Amino acid sequence: MPESFLTLRSNGEHYALPSDEISEVIRLPALARVPQAPPGLLGLANLRGSVLPVASLRGLLGVSEAASDTVAGQRAIVLDHGAPVALVVDAVEGLTTVETNQIETGQAELGAKPGEQLKGIFTVRAPGGASNAVKILDIEGLIDSAFVQPERARRGGTVGQAAAAATIEGETDDRQRLVSFEVAGQEYAFPLDVVQEVLDAPDILASLPSSEQLVLGVAPHRDSLLPLLSLRGLLGFAGGERGGREKVVVARVSGTLVGLLVDRVLRIFPADADLIEKVPPLLKARAGGEARISAIYRGEQGRRLVSILSPDQLFREDVMQRLNASGPASEAPQGSEAPEDERQFVVFRLGDDEFGLPIEAVEEVALVPDQVSRLPRMPKFLEGVVNLRGDVLPVVDQRRRFDMPPLERQAARRLMVVRTERHRAGLIVDAVSEVLRCAGSAIAPAPNLTNEKTRLVHGVINLEQSGRIIMLLDPAELLTRAERGLLDSFQAKTQRPAQ
Repeated sequence: MPESFLTLRSNGEHYALPSDEISEVIRLPALARVPQAPPGLLGLANLRGSVLPVASLRGLLGVSEAASDTVAGQRAIVLDHGAPVALVVDAVEGLTTVETNQIETGQAELGAKPGEQLKGIFTVRAPGGASNAVKILDIEGLIDSAFVQPERARRGGTVGQAAAAATIEGETDDRQRLVSFEVAGQEYAFPLDVVQEVLDAPDILASLPSSEQLVLGVAPHRDSLLPLLSLRGLLGFAGGERGGREKVVVARVSGTLVGLLVDRVLRIFPADADLIEKVPPLLKARAGGEARISAIYRGEQGRRLVSILSPDQLFREDVMQRLNASGPASEAPQGSEAPEDERQFVVFRLGDDEFGLPIEAVEEVALVPDQVSRLPRMPKFLEGVVNLRGDVLPVVDQRRRFDMPPLERQAARRLMVVRTERHRAGLIVDAVSEVLRCAGSAIAPAPNLTNEKTRLVHGVINLEQSGRIIMLLDPAELLTRAERGLLDSFQAKTQRPAQ
């Protein structure tokens, strides 16, 4: 009885896979790297809307990855291994048919090199007449032995719930969180609860006819169109040149989603109620941008003033009427309630990869302080400590935590203050790109090709249209058990009550 195999090469060896285990063969896709992944897991890829884990046959066999000059010939073989997984090989040769009685199974283990798991061996004739031995890989055995298959049920809840869970207990924090941004060189803020998302400014806009200067047009947003307005114009500033760092703050105004273009997003921070003051009556009485300000936050002992805006005060009634009456813009959802399972994440970058943390766990996003103090005998993973409004905060460099090289250009780095059930720490990341809102049903499970180190990835958001994959991290798993113990000791020393 004939059997069909796909033959391939890896590290100079000739292998085969049963063709009925193969879905397709594709070129090597763009990858999102999983932090601290085992050697066999190259990353995650987008395959026609599905998140696909990509493994390396070289890594599974325990040999070094291919040299850069041979990467062009590499192919990814999509396997039906319970859930689809792609296997990267040096080259795919073709299909061949072999009679079952020509497959040697009894001596396969004797012919296996270290790291190989084989189901059998057969021979094929080379063009010159010589015979070549082809090894049939036990790919299922290789994958199962290389990766620990976690029991997702032990995490509890659905994937969306697990990825979004902010394990914050104990003390409550009644401070108002604000999202601040720069407009015309000044700092303004919205309360975080009125901000739906923070997105990159679109390159292409559809202009609306006869719209005033502050109405920039409409932009695609999810399954609808988003009216986009200039916050500069709303505040009475003249239009400025685009500098490449603009963001769109998406807010809901009287039931309508509106995008507000700002020069750049600065930070997310908690504001003490006693530092927020009402706007003086003289400013309230003016008709310019001052009338749009609802309160002023005095930070850094009065050295930093942040004007807090209320979306309902930004627009004149006639502007809102025209927006609601505009043809394309009226298609934006109005009065619709957010889904019950909707989640909100703060998205940050490390290199070319994007990660998300539940917004409930992110207490603050700020500029990296100029001075980070090193303490004697501090563990390697701790960058140092900073004084953040009177509290001593341990700081972790996430690049170092994920075994990545130092960042050369550090101007865009941000400090994310993350609180879990037991710890509060600052994470230094390359950049914070956006606040993203999505339904829990849109969160895919993390790939099964994981080990204990990569358990921190709880889910994946696949933004197929933009070609982005965002890995959702569990705040409590960002540190290993040993590191959490060190933080416990550190916090006990720094928070010891005064005698």
